Amino acid sequence: MAELLKGAAVAAALDKKTTAAVATLRSKGVDATLAILRVGERADDVSYERGAIKRCSQTGIRVKQVTLPRDVQSHVFFSTLDSLNHDDAVHGILMFRPLPGQIDEDQARQRLFFEKDVDGSTDPSLAGVFTGVYQGFPPCTAQAAIEMLDYYQIPCEGKRAVVIGRSLVIGRPVSMMLLQKNATVTICHTRTQNICDIAREADILITCTGKMESIGKDYLRKGQTVIDVGIGWNEEKGKLCGDVRWEEAVDIVDRITPVPGGVGSVTTSVLMSHVAKAAERMMR
Repeated sequence: MAELLKGAAVAAALDKKTTAAVATLRSKGVDATLAILRVGERADDVSYERGAIKRCSQTGIRVKQVTLPRDVQSHVFFSTLDSLNHDDAVHGILMFRPLPGQIDEDQARQRLFFEKDVDGSTDPSLAGVFTGVYQGFPPCTAQAAIEMLDYYQIPCEGKRAVVIGRSLVIGRPVSMMLLQKNATVTICHTRTQNICDIAREADILITCTGKMESIGKDYLRKGQTVIDVGIGWNEEKGKLCGDVRWEEAVDIVDRITPVPGGVGSVTTSVLMSHVAKAAERMMR
């Protein structure tokens, strides 16, 4: 049976470092602060916000919650975002997306100061991932996947890594981060031919397809480490599931992240670490 790479221990290790960093900042008169900007009441946004606030409390980071109605006028939204950008007491901004149709999401993404972009959504942040010069921050989910590999001491150098998915939230950035760790990286997507054959060649397989239980035994082999980034509610099974068909994978691969309890449990800890780092940068 595969070794389970659980996220709780990874999150705890990150939180310990962040708590120490936040305490050091406070001793210098700086209260690391995260602003959470949410429009509307999307259930997944509210759930993530609740988890982020709890993690802030655990690490000593202050929170400024800003909630706007779903039908908020565009100019009000951008005025609010600008206010947070220019508030020196705010070090990081978590802006929930997607935004409602009356707000230009690309404009919002670019209007956010990259120095406060703790979830890696602006172009300067993403450019930093590709160049290896982090002027902003990488997307939290992408970094969470890397944190899992680092914590469990899974070597990347010289290994073949296959990433299934090419989104700017996880697929492309995590591919670049693996490349910086000297892995040989292949990105697969919906138009990739012979995708199962390519996936089986991987030493490290990262799945971020957005399609629940779309990765089965045909993609897997003995010796692999599988990082399953997907998560969704399976009505038939009555539980949360990832991209990988757990029942098929667990007796084939060597190591795998569970869903839930894997990568998803690490993302808010990464977010906290970014807030602390943003506060440190603003002091310089």
